[in-house]
Amino acid sequence: MATQTTLPLNGRVAIVTGGSRGIGRAIATQLHSAGARVVINYASSNSTQADQLVSELNHETTQLRAIAVRADVSDPDQVKQLFEKSEEEFGSQVHIVVNCAGVLDPKYPSLANTTVEEWDNTFNVNTKGAFLVSREAAKRLARGGGGRIIMITTSLLGALMPGYAAYAASKAAVETMAKILAKELKGTAITVNCVAPGPVATELFFAGKSEETIKRIEDASPLGRLGEPKDVSQLVGFLAGDAGELVNGQVIRVNGGFVI
Repeated sequence: MATQTTLPLNGRVAIVTGGSRGIGRAIATQLHSAGARVVINYASSNSTQADQLVSELNHETTQLRAIAVRADVSDPDQVKQLFEKSEEEFGSQVHIVVNCAGVLDPKYPSLANTTVEEWDNTFNVNTKGAFLVSREAAKRLARGGGGRIIMITTSLLGALMPGYAAYAASKAAVETMAKILAKELKGTAITVNCVAPGPVATELFFAGKSEETIKRIEDASPLGRLGEPKDVSQLVGFLAGDAGELVNGQVIRVNGGFVI
């Protein structure tokens, strides 16, 4: 068994936005298992899930290795406070930021039927949130090695499925922003990448879908199954570590061949 000091992310602090459930929860757990101290950011409606995860991650340890911080990623002041709280609680600069907070309209409206309110809400969280988190990370992450910004986007940018216009557009903006930021951070040793999941068995994916639709999506995959959160979190874990240092400015799709 590896000791805490030999784990690849030992001594590093990671923030995971949207970290209380689904893919975000799996990522927080993955980074914690690799030795990182993790900050689980959550929205107001997910406080119970966040507290439960923190309790699980701090179980059987005398050191504080996980905290939960409520913050609206679309609010610049709250994003700044998220980083400040992380630094204060762990007495360290943040090394890794994974932006996983996101929303998807479960009605899957066509573009013609998308309301301005739905469009604004999608971009407020998915795009503005990613911008604010990335901007704060670019200013505050540790320089000189180990700095990682990882944005969770979507393989839907390759599928272009009807009903996802606002969602896909909001994530396309994030992928463009990430590629530019990777170049702007030249000389800092901070890498910026996007991980783009395909259909993954989470609450976000299942919302609003019939069993028939879910079966059709499963059958469309060459592997004949939906992805699991761990399929995504394991890749994020690689990118967050030293072994992933040369991967920079990339969008990596994790979808089992559903989209190529």
